[in-house]
Amino acid sequence: MSLTTRILLLVLLALTPALAIQGYNEVALRTSRDAAVRADALATVRGAAEDFAQLSDRMRQALDLISGDPSVRAREPAACEAYLKRSAARLPHVILIALTDPDGSVICDSAGSAAGAYSSGARAYHRRALEADGFAVGGYAQGIVSKRPSIHFARVVSAADEAVAAATGIRATGVPATGVLLAAVDLDWLSDHLEQTLHQAETAITVTDNDGLIIAQRPNGADWIGKRIPPERAAMLTAGDGDVRIAEGLDGRTRIIATARPGGPLAGVRLMVGRDSAAAFADIDAATRRGLVLIALGAVLALAAALLAGRMFIRRPIDRLLRIAAAWQAGDLTARTGLRGTTEFGRLGGKLDAMAGTLQRNADELHAEIRRGRALQEQQVTMLHELNHRVKNTLATVQALARQSRGSEGVLEARILALSKTHDLLTREDWSGASLREVLESELSPYRTGGDQIGLDGPDVSLSPRHVLALGMTIHELTTNAAKYGALSVSGGRVRVSWSLATMEGGTLRLRLTWQESGGPPVQPPARAGFGTRLISGGVRRELDGLVDLAFEAEGLRCHLDVPLDPGLSAILAPTQ
Repeated sequence: MSLTTRILLLVLLALTPALAIQGYNEVALRTSRDAAVRADALATVRGAAEDFAQLSDRMRQALDLISGDPSVRAREPAACEAYLKRSAARLPHVILIALTDPDGSVICDSAGSAAGAYSSGARAYHRRALEADGFAVGGYAQGIVSKRPSIHFARVVSAADEAVAAATGIRATGVPATGVLLAAVDLDWLSDHLEQTLHQAETAITVTDNDGLIIAQRPNGADWIGKRIPPERAAMLTAGDGDVRIAEGLDGRTRIIATARPGGPLAGVRLMVGRDSAAAFADIDAATRRGLVLIALGAVLALAAALLAGRMFIRRPIDRLLRIAAAWQAGDLTARTGLRGTTEFGRLGGKLDAMAGTLQRNADELHAEIRRGRALQEQQVTMLHELNHRVKNTLATVQALARQSRGSEGVLEARILALSKTHDLLTREDWSGASLREVLESELSPYRTGGDQIGLDGPDVSLSPRHVLALGMTIHELTTNAAKYGALSVSGGRVRVSWSLATMEGGTLRLRLTWQESGGPPVQPPARAGFGTRLISGGVRRELDGLVDLAFEAEGLRCHLDVPLDPGLSAILAPTQ
């Protein structure tokens, strides 16, 4: 037997343990991966089921709130329709909100349908809501009005809802139903919403109702919504809650499918999450191929080293690789092998250096992400402190209004309503501010008669929240006074509001606003300053550090305000007309 043959046999003998280890690792990795994928699929489907249950709870809470509105309780179609339209606009995933009689005949809905235009009495969710004397979730349905696939949530409305729901949010039982409030949720939105709970892009999710119809599906929802799972996929419908099995999915791909069956109002609903088996084991298959390639490469290198006495050419790069690997193990990802060239060790060193560079960049990105997370957390804390400060200021304002308006409930209610309207302006802009013109229009628009009784003249100015609140109360007091005693109390009266911006030294801006009344009853200076006058002066001076000049001229009240704007506030000037 030649030396070459003996060396070949020795190399093959040396490779036997490597092949055995490769096979053992293959089995161990696949077993471990199978358990991990099953656990992940089960956790994912349970998370999706919990998310669906939370959606059901949110819809129930929304219907509870809507059922307590006076227009819904009064069953007055026009007012009810307007309120339901506003409610539906705040719920982008809701296609339709409707109120029906117990027999299903529509009273009003957010689509503007006429009373009695259709009936939902034949729908299963309608009957279940009445039988359960409360809340029910339907299955797949084609919308009567929208003609779109949807799932309905129904809530019984009774005569006792008004007092009980207002106090506790819980519907009274045992009281005859006066109607049924229902909301239809778009199934495409539901599929997209549940898809967000999936961890991997190749994962599929399927949801069926208690009739076995598919109400949500990804990634091929458009092809399956409203259909039944085909008989050849019946294995998907025989699994119980918490079962995990390997079966073919709707797309024909072999998947590890986990099933969840929530209870409560969602009883009968089945959620199935399927992890693609090929994708789940793709990296293990690739690792097996890489392992076999590396084993073969090692055999070639061993033969070359043995035949060419290349031991001296192996020890040096091996020692260097071991040192670099030890440095990486110790956490020094800046270490590099420095091996280059077209040899096996050169290519391996280049790949390992590239891998170390990738790991180093990932570590840097992770640290940067942690820093960004901390910065966001600090920003959130700052926002919470700001919100707390604004709430305290609002409560202090209400307390002052209540203290100064004792015995004048109507005045107190009007002032609190003015404060609420100002808050509404800020809420629409996420408390970033509002324009001065919006503040003025909010108070003066109810008094417009179609002529030139009210005039507004000035550039567009963006106000900060504290300026909006203080100036909003000031404008309210001036408007109320004009409507009761001044220019707005007579048909020929006029109110002109003009304002401008002035740039001071240092680049700071000041807002100068003039309120001028004319054509009203003769004005007499008051014998003493009332609460309204103190509110105007005190609010501007205390809250905004501004100046107020009230002049009770005979032809009409004139009020001049001069207030500094917050540093950095953007004032947007309208083009010259």
